Amino acid sequence: MMKVGIIRCQQTEDMCPGTMDFIVASEGKMAFAETGPAKIVGFVSCGGCPGKRAVSRANLMVERGAEAIVLASCISKGNPIGFPCPHYAEMKESIAKKLGHGVKIIEWTH
Repeated sequence: MMKVGIIRCQQTEDMCPGTMDFIVASEGKMAFAETGPAKIVGFVSCGGCPGKRAVSRANLMVERGAEAIVLASCISKGNPIGFPCPHYAEMKESIAKKLGHGVKIIEWTH
């Protein structure tokens, strides 16, 4: 079972408890259909705009066993407010650069 760390949007955490992220990860559905069921080893926010803390938080989750970092759908797709993060691409690129090629980046959850 793949171990993942999920990063969510700080601005939506009061509207969404992340329930669907946990369900689709544990059942290996939606974004996890390719990897199969996943164990969540960390569930943190980006730290607020512009998401600079996401890099250090992703690194911390990898240090604690995450094999992949998942940018939750609130960041990449704008769920539930319909407004994707304007810093998404830069955040994803910065995380990938920091972690290197050994860690998979999954761009959404559900």
